[in-house]
Amino acid sequence: MNITEKIKSFEDACQLLGIEPTVPEVSMLPENQQKALVSHYKLVIITEAINEGWKPNWNNWEERKYYPWFNMGSSSGSGFSYYDFVGWYTASAVCSRLCFKTYELAKYVGETFIDLYKDYFLLE
Repeated sequence: MNITEKIKSFEDACQLLGIEPTVPEVSMLPENQQKALVSHYKLVIITEAINEGWKPNWNNWEERKYYPWFNMGSSSGSGFSYYDFVGWYTASAVCSRLCFKTYELAKYVGETFIDLYKDYFLLE
């Protein structure tokens, strides 16, 4: 069974990593930031599990790193949707905790966990 068949949820990722599927306490933070911070935590855990121990080497210009890229809206009204992947070298502007070792993994996570990315990126 490959990793994408094993991880379909935050809880699956936690189980694979051997951690409790709990989220940080954020009630003391501004209410409009709480959902984004919890979503970021979940995405970090999912990314760690999906990457199976791989960590980006930001000193290696030859190593590709991938992350999902989203369409924030269009004239057709599609809204927030998975659009593509982007692969960058060490000059990337993407946060290293949320990048993947392959295009396929970035696409899978971008499509499967789009609601978490939406909660993380967008202000309500």
